[in-house]
Amino acid sequence: MRDKVTPQGPGKNTGYPNQANVSVKPPKKKGSGLLGRIIRRFFLLLFTVIFLVVGALTLVMRHIFDGPSEEAKRVLTMSLLEPSATKWIPALFIGEEAVDEIRNAGKGQMTEETTDLDQIVINRGGSVASGDSHEWDNYADGIRIEEYKGKTFNAHIMIVRDPARVSLGVSYEHNGSNASGFSESNPGIRLNQVMNQYPDITAVINAGAFNDDGTANATVGSIPAGLTVSGGKVVSDIYKGMVPEEGFCGFNKDDKMVVAKSMTAAQAVEQNIRDGCEFGPVLIINGEVNQEVYSGNSGYNPRTAMGQRADGAVIFVCADGRQAGSIGATYKDIIDILQEYGAVNACNMDGGSSSIMYYRDTEGRYGEAGQVQMINSYSVLQSEPRRMPDFWMVK
Repeated sequence: MRDKVTPQGPGKNTGYPNQANVSVKPPKKKGSGLLGRIIRRFFLLLFTVIFLVVGALTLVMRHIFDGPSEEAKRVLTMSLLEPSATKWIPALFIGEEAVDEIRNAGKGQMTEETTDLDQIVINRGGSVASGDSHEWDNYADGIRIEEYKGKTFNAHIMIVRDPARVSLGVSYEHNGSNASGFSESNPGIRLNQVMNQYPDITAVINAGAFNDDGTANATVGSIPAGLTVSGGKVVSDIYKGMVPEEGFCGFNKDDKMVVAKSMTAAQAVEQNIRDGCEFGPVLIINGEVNQEVYSGNSGYNPRTAMGQRADGAVIFVCADGRQAGSIGATYKDIIDILQEYGAVNACNMDGGSSSIMYYRDTEGRYGEAGQVQMINSYSVLQSEPRRMPDFWMVK
């Protein structure tokens, strides 16, 4: 007689011969393991490349900082000190004392000189400038743009014939906001937006300093650093300690450029400043080069500067930097350009990733007439211009 078989629960011996005591796992989705391995290997490769690049850069910097060339050490130190994101690096290699010694080389050579406004005689309608009586014959809009090739940089020079057309724009009047002034809740504006929204503006160039904590927060570029005057009014006078270089540049109500190592709000009112901002250093004053800057140390970086000729024409300079074909310019390089173009007074503006120059091509020199052209090239790491609270504009 056959024994009775009692049913068993899952995973137990059922009593049937040759049946394996195993648990069955659900089948894996095809390709899921392969995709995971690809993702893991990609990030492993990415981190390895980043590690190798950082390691190689560290070795190169260590070689330069410890190497025999004092000039190379000074240039690298200043190139890293000038951008806000890398100013902490040199001290890691050579210490704060050595950094201060390099940074302060040449300081104290500039006297507290006052701008001699009598050296500027504005040519309101004639055609004589820089010895060329036909300079503006082919420039009906009164703006001339040229390129300049230096050893380590490419620069773009814009000359504006009539200084009365140049003024300081502020973001809160050009960003569509109803705000009555600068505030962190009122973001700065990108200069391509200014050109696209305001057809009466022919050109824009970046101007003064602003708070930058190294993030992409909208508060970066919302409030200017230092004294800011627009339309004859002091519109901001905070964050003075954040301006990296001493200097002020602006125009008085007679359209003559005033440059100074320092400027208070009361002094700006006394001197009838209509538009101006705080940045620096002063590069040229009363036709004399600021030797404090010219013989001092500076690095290779993107730069913006502005000056005025004896006939009143305004000179803007934007030098490209941090690119394969244009490492950047020093202060000495910028001063040499400004002198070549006849600047009597000149001052450095905010540079680095802020350096930007736009022009509305009214004459069709670069393509279709009326199109907005970006004249210089900003960093390849940027997808669009930075937000900023103020800018120089040509109407």
